[in-house]
Amino acid sequence: MLDRPNPGALHGSLLTALGTGIVSGQYPPGHVLTLEAVSTEHGVSRSVAREAVRVLESMGMLESRRRVGITVQPAESWNVFDPVVIRWRLEVGDRTAQLVSLSELRLGFEPAAAALAARRASPHQCRIMATAVSDMVVHGRTGDLDAYLLADKLFHQTLLEASGNEMFRALNGVVAEVLTGRTHHGLMPEKPNIAAIALHDEVARAIRMGEEQQAERAMRAIIDESASAIVEDSPPSD
Repeated sequence: MLDRPNPGALHGSLLTALGTGIVSGQYPPGHVLTLEAVSTEHGVSRSVAREAVRVLESMGMLESRRRVGITVQPAESWNVFDPVVIRWRLEVGDRTAQLVSLSELRLGFEPAAAALAARRASPHQCRIMATAVSDMVVHGRTGDLDAYLLADKLFHQTLLEASGNEMFRALNGVVAEVLTGRTHHGLMPEKPNIAAIALHDEVARAIRMGEEQQAERAMRAIIDESASAIVEDSPPSD
C-alpha cells in the first residue's frame, strides 16, 4: 500500500514556506498570489492552499479581495505577537533586530510580572521555579543547551503564570520563542552565563520571600544581560 500524504503535514509545510517567503521578501508587499499558483508551485491541493492562506490572513500577512486576489501585506500589518511569526522572523528575517525588539518588549512586562509574582505566587509555583533554577545550574554546567532551554522556559512560564495577570500569562509564547531562538540560532554560549543563572535564582528567591522590588530588579537584570549578549554575539542573519 502506498503512503498517502498527511494533509496536516502538507498544510504545515506550505504554511511555513509561504510565511518565511513573505518574511524574507521572496513574496514582497503588494505581490498578488492565487490559489491555483500556490497549489501548482508547492504541489498541494487547492483546499490545502486555501487553509494556509486563511491562517496567514489571520496573522495579517495576506489579504484576500474579490477581483484583486490574495495580496501580501507589509510588516506593519502582521501580528508581530504571534509566536509563529516571531519564529519565522528569527529564521529568515533580521534576527538581531528582532531579538533586540523582543528584549525591549520583555523589559516592559516581565519585571512587572516578577513583582506581581512576589505578591501572588503559590508555594507550588515557587517550588517549580526553584527546581527550574536547579536544573539550569546542572545543565549549564554540562553544556546541555536543549535541557537548559526547557528549564529556562519552564521558569519564565511559571513566573508569568504566578503573576496572576492573564495578559502577562498570554505572552508566554513570545518569551518562549525568544529563548528558543537564542538557542537554535547559536546565540547562546557553549555553557550558559553563570551570572545569568544566579540572577534567575535571585528572582526565584525574591518571589518566594515576597520581595517585590528585588524580584523586579533582578528580572530586569536578566533581560539586560540577555539583550547585551545578543548584540555582542549575533552572527549575520542567514
